[in-house]
Amino acid sequence: MGTETEYGISVKHAREQDPVAASTLVVNAYSRDRAESITWDYEQESPLVDARGFVADGEGPAIHSIENSVANDILLNGGRYYVDHAHPEYCTPECTNARSLLLYEKAGEFILDVSRDAAEQLLLDNQEIIIYKNNTDYKGHSYGSHENYLMSREVPFDAIVNGLTPFLVTRIVITGSGKVGAEHGTEETAYQLSQRADFFQKEVGLSTMVDRPLINTRDEPHADEKHYRRLHVIVGDSNMSEFSIYLKMGITSIVLQLIEKGVIGEKFRLKEPVAAIKSISRDLSCKNPIELADGRLWSPIEVQRAYLQLARQHLSVGVSSLTKDVLKKWDYVLTGLEKDPMLLSRHLDWVIKKKLIEAYRKRHGLKGNDARVRMLDLQYHDIRPAKGLYLRLLKNGHVERLLTVQEILHAMNYPPADTRAYFRGTCLRKFPNHIHSASWNSMVFKGSRGLDKIMMERPHFGTERIVGELLDSCSVEELVQHIKANASA
Repeated sequence: MGTETEYGISVKHAREQDPVAASTLVVNAYSRDRAESITWDYEQESPLVDARGFVADGEGPAIHSIENSVANDILLNGGRYYVDHAHPEYCTPECTNARSLLLYEKAGEFILDVSRDAAEQLLLDNQEIIIYKNNTDYKGHSYGSHENYLMSREVPFDAIVNGLTPFLVTRIVITGSGKVGAEHGTEETAYQLSQRADFFQKEVGLSTMVDRPLINTRDEPHADEKHYRRLHVIVGDSNMSEFSIYLKMGITSIVLQLIEKGVIGEKFRLKEPVAAIKSISRDLSCKNPIELADGRLWSPIEVQRAYLQLARQHLSVGVSSLTKDVLKKWDYVLTGLEKDPMLLSRHLDWVIKKKLIEAYRKRHGLKGNDARVRMLDLQYHDIRPAKGLYLRLLKNGHVERLLTVQEILHAMNYPPADTRAYFRGTCLRKFPNHIHSASWNSMVFKGSRGLDKIMMERPHFGTERIVGELLDSCSVEELVQHIKANASA
């Protein structure tokens, strides 16, 4: 699993806002001391292939080589940091579990802040770069926090749609990051659970920017397509809470296991899922019923509880201690939501933020639509440790912490040991002057006889256990020769 996070960016006191230039400055500030000749290899990119069996009209990536080198950084931790349209975007390395994913997503926040600070030194004295880990600019634009899960290619895509849609629609009671007001022509509200809910318009589709679907059909596995698909989830919010990120990824991976086992089917199909996600987002009690396709009326908590019960029934034998922990926390949160959502004001982003806003409004006698309330919403997502409201709560012990600062600092520069990200990140560290380009599933090395492309189609290979000793002992030429000689193994 992995995540891709687009960050909001602005420059305070700039004569005019140019988010593309600001994003490029920030990304390039982080990578300027590294081997600038290493570029991202777009050859395996296929964003227009649809899981329903066709290729959509449009053009694939067309990146100039200079633009590629200054707006792309392949990171030592195995992740990627680049400019996506008008946003700096950070992609975690491939991870095998929710805690590892949480660690590398939080390392991304640190990387963004380090590069923000470095870029700010190049601006005029009175200018500041502000970066938000949120999903809206309040001008009608939404930017994404995308999740990716590797699944078996054998699972029919219809089974994914049927099994996952009700889960994702109701998941926002746990994973929403909270939002003041409404956008995109939707029903007005003072506060809602999700920043992204207003922007979804259809059930299934390929687009991620317009006419957004609840289930995205992009079929770009970044792995052996005969065996794997990469499920691209675009319906989630950007989370600040460590607890929210951990639970979001953990419970979703569990539900995907249930789909692979074929035990969900159409049990929880919703009558109108697009309308349901908007109504759930506006229900701060989390208890108002939504209609299932068969006429049953269930609250979103009841839907989530049904998925949890299936998980306990079918994943009770041989599961990891981490999976057990996710199941326990899932149950804890649902119980808290049933009693009173405000009991989770140390855990879930939307509840933490709501508590902050209500205290601020009461103290200053403000209405819910006051501009200062919306600014408070934004400031919650500010990644600057001295300015961001969530980060100040974290520092002062007012929200749940699952990681240590030392772990996060280490994850900025070292890859997870149990996926192919280990090979990518370690090669970048050891052989920076011998790498021409890289992607998720390949690396191109520069040798005395030209370029050698090494494919990495199996994400669970390239681990420290498999290649650690080889990387410690080989020159780059010996490494490439060894891999080529054993490519069929």
